[in-house]
Amino acid sequence: RVQSTHGLATTIAFQMGPSSRPTYALEGSVAVAGAAIKWLKNKMRLVNRVSEVEDEAAAVNTTGDVYFVPAFSGLYAPYWRKDARGIICGLTQFTTKNHIIRAALEAVCFQTRDILEAMNKDCGIPLSKLQVDGKMTSNNLLMQMQADLCGIPVERSTMTDVRALGAAMVAGRAEGVAVWNLEEQAKQAIESDVFLPTTTDE
Repeated sequence: RVQSTHGLATTIAFQMGPSSRPTYALEGSVAVAGAAIKWLKNKMRLVNRVSEVEDEAAAVNTTGDVYFVPAFSGLYAPYWRKDARGIICGLTQFTTKNHIIRAALEAVCFQTRDILEAMNKDCGIPLSKLQVDGKMTSNNLLMQMQADLCGIPVERSTMTDVRALGAAMVAGRAEGVAVWNLEEQAKQAIESDVFLPTTTDE
């Protein structure tokens, strides 16, 4: 069992059957990611549809020094501050909705980077790439921003939810049942779009 000293949680990665020894992993939880985008749409009315977010954010090259901390229900890993509250700062007379929307996307990337940095400290092994899936990964700008902020390639699976596939494949193997054609499904799962970082620390 692994224990974090940098604000991460311990979770069971997998267990190949009830008599097998579980394999543990470190996990970082983000309180608000997709919910921040819904907030922009439903509460702030900055977009009519979630699908508009990428184009609106791409209409500006930077956030214009606007920062968005979506701590609507506190901050999760690695800070664990339930008393934290959301804030948008850096506003000027030149700030547009595009800057705020882009700052919201950037906030998701910053939260992810915080977790990855905590994992690096716990494991002592720098990450060479980030593999992602889920609905938010369909946003190409978000994926590029994530690669730039983390300084590592971001690999987006062509399958929307690889996690569910992985869980099903492991469950089938653990019970000795051929639930999936493992070779074919695994081949499809590892196909990905790659976003390379375009910025450096310099």
